[in-house]
Amino acid sequence: MEQRSDTGYRTKQPASAFSAGALIGTLGGLIGLGGAEFRLPLLISLFRFAALEAVILNKAMSLVVVASALPFRASTVPFTAIATNWPIIVNLLCGSLLGAWSGASWAVKIKQEVLYPIIAVLLVVIAAVLLFGHDAATPASPSLSGIPLVVAGVVAGFAIGAVASLLGVAGGELLIPTLVLLFGADVKLAGSLSLAVSLPTMLVGFTRYSRDDSFAVIGKNKIFLLVMAAGSVVGTCIGGLLLGVVPGALLLPMLAAILVLSAVKVWQHR
Repeated sequence: MEQRSDTGYRTKQPASAFSAGALIGTLGGLIGLGGAEFRLPLLISLFRFAALEAVILNKAMSLVVVASALPFRASTVPFTAIATNWPIIVNLLCGSLLGAWSGASWAVKIKQEVLYPIIAVLLVVIAAVLLFGHDAATPASPSLSGIPLVVAGVVAGFAIGAVASLLGVAGGELLIPTLVLLFGADVKLAGSLSLAVSLPTMLVGFTRYSRDDSFAVIGKNKIFLLVMAAGSVVGTCIGGLLLGVVPGALLLPMLAAILVLSAVKVWQHR
């Protein structure tokens, strides 16, 4: 597998790093995502990171987006609404934290040439979930109740945590439809709840990645990381302001199409 060392190339692209961060941050702040599904193909194709390095950097950037998106969305979805639904958050975290650790453990053991197609396939799957799993017209009522709902929440949380950690993403594309379809949450509330679940889940995965030698990519690309992080914070602010203005019926199919195109680009690196 070819190893790429393009740190100099990347440090000469501060405008591209900032712009990419801002654009993806806007999407994250608007929908309630970490935006990592769109950032990952850019890190691999445009900025020339190897697959595992891209996943680790993606996780770091997703943490920035998720942490900043929650307060920027507060004017539309207040923190009290999130706090009221703490049982749902805890339910999903019971599975997602373990899933995040497991997913990161798998990622560092998978060969790079195998990781590229896995990423591509998962991007297509997430695109399908975005396109068919989000429905603003879905009645706000849980599909299950009692113990079955709790068990389903833990299982769903584990699967989402594992996939999110494997890709270095926040997992909002899977969390939001789960919150809407399984727990009957409103789609806008689901976006903020997904961020509340994603943050600790991602921290667990990030901690596991820190034990691998590939984690050194963070230190080697600090300037790049800081520039893209700054763009991401600007973007999440814009996305939070746009929340409630851009109709999800138009935005979600567009995002799904971008994911499919991104999957094609990642697949070409296998």
